Amino acid sequence: MRQIFLLILLFIVGQWLVKALRRHDAQASQRNGTGANGAAGAKGPNGQNGGARASASAPAQLAEPMIRCVECGVHAPKSDSVVVAGQPFCCAAHAQRHGARPTGRDAR
Repeated sequence: MRQIFLLILLFIVGQWLVKALRRHDAQASQRNGTGANGAAGAKGPNGQNGGARASASAPAQLAEPMIRCVECGVHAPKSDSVVVAGQPFCCAAHAQRHGARPTGRDAR
């Protein structure tokens, strides 16, 4: 029983040490201005120069906002959506279907 406990304890301590070393390496590379590869001029997986210099010169791209279709409830990118009378739709067919629907209390 003692041996199993010792093995589990050694495994946990080993994992903690690995994470601490990775964290330390990441902080050191940020301070030095090198990329994740460890060299400032290293090529990335797509063949472009990697590192902090490439990411610092390009502005961060935010995700495109999503809208919810009034007709079906599907979320679609804002650039692909159709807005009619201030209400967003995922396609023109849903905007037409929603516009053709009778409105008012007597429509029920």
